[in-house]
Amino acid sequence: GKSGSKIQSTPTKAGGDRYIPNRSTMQMDMANFLLTKENDPAEESPTKKEQQKAWAVNLNGFDIEEAKILRLSGKPQNAPEGYQNNLKVLYSQKMTPGSSRKNGRYIPSMPERILDAPEIRNDYYLNLIDWSSQNVLAVALDNSVYLWNNTSGEIIQLLQMEHPDDYISSVSWIKEGNYLAVGTSNAEVQLWDIQHQKRLRNMTSHSSRVGSLSWNSYILSSGARTGHIHHHDVRVAEHHVATLAGHTQEVCGLKWSLDGRYLASGGNDNLVNIWPCTQGDSGDFAPVQTFTQHQGAVKAVAWCPWQSNVLATGGGTSDRHIRIWNVCSGTCLSAVDAHSQVCSILWSTNYKEFISGHGFTQNQLVIWKYPTMAKVTELQGHTARVLNLTMSPDGATVASAAADETLRLWRCFEMDPIKKKEKEKANSAKSSIIHQSIR
Repeated sequence: GKSGSKIQSTPTKAGGDRYIPNRSTMQMDMANFLLTKENDPAEESPTKKEQQKAWAVNLNGFDIEEAKILRLSGKPQNAPEGYQNNLKVLYSQKMTPGSSRKNGRYIPSMPERILDAPEIRNDYYLNLIDWSSQNVLAVALDNSVYLWNNTSGEIIQLLQMEHPDDYISSVSWIKEGNYLAVGTSNAEVQLWDIQHQKRLRNMTSHSSRVGSLSWNSYILSSGARTGHIHHHDVRVAEHHVATLAGHTQEVCGLKWSLDGRYLASGGNDNLVNIWPCTQGDSGDFAPVQTFTQHQGAVKAVAWCPWQSNVLATGGGTSDRHIRIWNVCSGTCLSAVDAHSQVCSILWSTNYKEFISGHGFTQNQLVIWKYPTMAKVTELQGHTARVLNLTMSPDGATVASAAADETLRLWRCFEMDPIKKKEKEKANSAKSSIIHQSIR
């Protein structure tokens, strides 16, 4: 064979004013082969198919099977997982597999900062930290309450109990973040004005320590060691407006739902009660649901922020289970064995996830996907049991208080910058509508 190649000359004419296809440039043989092959019912052996594929790739630079855009007969093809090709089948009976790349976000395994919490009481039943909507973290250390301003870094001592044997057993911020409720070991519920750093009132109605508090607008609910829950209307002199008697032992978990319709309470009697916001016909409060599946004390209670009737609860050392409930139907939607004492649960407002804090044996924090209940990651570092969790107002940071006398801040729900901007834009639009309606 000659080694010389044909020299192509540039055409002298640019062509006419009409498009007339040139048969020599069209792959007529290929088209004819494809048409006849398509109508050929005969099955070919695997080896012959492989040979034809190899020839097609060598001769044409692509596989004939891949070149088909619309298939007129037979089953449509699917690309192998993770494979992308411009000539793949466009219309398919099955979903084309997505990219095999994981779209998981980065969650730092180390805390963003560690704060000292000397003399924090190592008591499972108490609720000793709460983060306000004004970005101030309240921490109860034995007989004192300290406020840490996350924006300025300033720390102030708000109060100290007069009697050395008394201690703080619970703290809870009102929604607006300007008042702090404080429960004590000597059965008091105090209300503090943060701006002026002074006590507004001292509400006495319980006969034992107040280990749990929760706000619903101007109603403050408090749970005591006796098992009783009291509603206090903080606007009036006769503050004690109702008593809920559904527990036989200490109430250690207490949370109003975000819409204010239900109050969830967990107790040392292993019960979870769901209370309505209004009294029944007889003038008494009675639980609309009572869940008895937990085999240990229920301190961790948390309402789902995007499904108002969904509640998560966690049991103590003899139970170790996290359960998700539909409080309307009374059904348990899912249950997972956490293999550790569950001390606290928080739902993320930025992701379809929640985080749980644990004691014996691993003292870790676990992030769970919802509703699959798959474990996203574990955050380790505490050397003693996690007592409480609370979340920053932007939903990005979780603070954990533990019996190792440290507070750790985990930036585990950091929002994607694009989504963050969209959320801020939506919030500003919402607030401008409110301002317009006020004017």
